[in-house]
Amino acid sequence: MARDQQAVVLNALDVAKTQWYHFTAIVIAGMGFFTDAYDIFSISFITKLLGRVYYTEQGAEKPGTLPPNVSAAVSSVARTTLLWMAW
Repeated sequence: MARDQQAVVLNALDVAKTQWYHFTAIVIAGMGFFTDAYDIFSISFITKLLGRVYYTEQGAEKPGTLPPNVSAAVSSVARTTLLWMAW
């Protein structure tokens, strides 16, 4: 019984014509994928830049870095927010 219903659904998908809705769904799915990928790769750069801007000491040989707790907070909030927006 279930196989018959599955065959009917698959047959309906096979004979369906491509419509504007299909292209819209592809574009939306692609935007979500690239937004998520951008989030994963950009957060580390953003936290490094924040450390250099706000935690640099005058005359230090190395640029400033965010304290671990601040870095974790910024990363988690940014990732959660962007993931929520992409979802």
